[in-house]
Amino acid sequence: MTDIPSINRMSSRYPVEVIRSDRRIKTVSARIVEGVIRVRIPSWMSAQEENRFVTDIVERIELQRRSDGIDLEGRARVLAKKFDLPLPASIRWSKTQRQRWGSCSTHSGHIRISDRLVDVPPWVLDHVIVHELAHLVVPNHSAAFDVLVERNPLAERAIGYLMALNDRADPVADLPTLEDQPAQLDDFDGAGLPQAG
Repeated sequence: MTDIPSINRMSSRYPVEVIRSDRRIKTVSARIVEGVIRVRIPSWMSAQEENRFVTDIVERIELQRRSDGIDLEGRARVLAKKFDLPLPASIRWSKTQRQRWGSCSTHSGHIRISDRLVDVPPWVLDHVIVHELAHLVVPNHSAAFDVLVERNPLAERAIGYLMALNDRADPVADLPTLEDQPAQLDDFDGAGLPQAG
C-alpha cells in the first residue's frame, strides 16, 4: 500500500487532507501546504483514532494561526506605557500553561501568556498582560501589586470574565490526552489547560 490521500473534512478555514501512510509507523504530523492542512497518519489507525487525532491537530494548527495574528509585544509596549509599567524582556504565547493564564519570570523579565487566551476579548488579554507586567515591579500578590494592576480600569471586569471562563465546564478536559494514545504528534505541542492564577 502507498500513501492514500483523501480530502474528507474542513477546518474552520482550510480543507483537510488526511494521508494514510505505510511508512508512518506511530506518529501523526500536519502542515499547511497550498492552503490545505495535510495530516499524515499511520495506515493502521482506526477511523475513530483518525478522527480524534486529526480533530486535535487541526484545532492546534488553527489556534497557532490565530495566535500568530496577535502582536503580544506591541500590546505589552502600549500597556506598559499607558500604565507606567516596565517592558518585559520578552512576551510570548505558551502552549503548556495548565494552572495559570500567564506567568512572569521576575529575574529574567520573560512573560508567557497561555494560548487559551487567544480568543478572549482584547480587554481581557490586556488585563493578563498588565497583571504580568506588574509582577516585574512587585513579584507577589501583595497590596502594592494590587495597586499596580488596578491602574487598569477594566481589571475587575476582566477578572470576573476569567473566573467565569475558568469555571465553565470543559468536556474536552475529561477526554484522554494525546499523550495517553498510542500515536505521537511530530509537529505541534499539546495545548495547555490553564486556570486563573
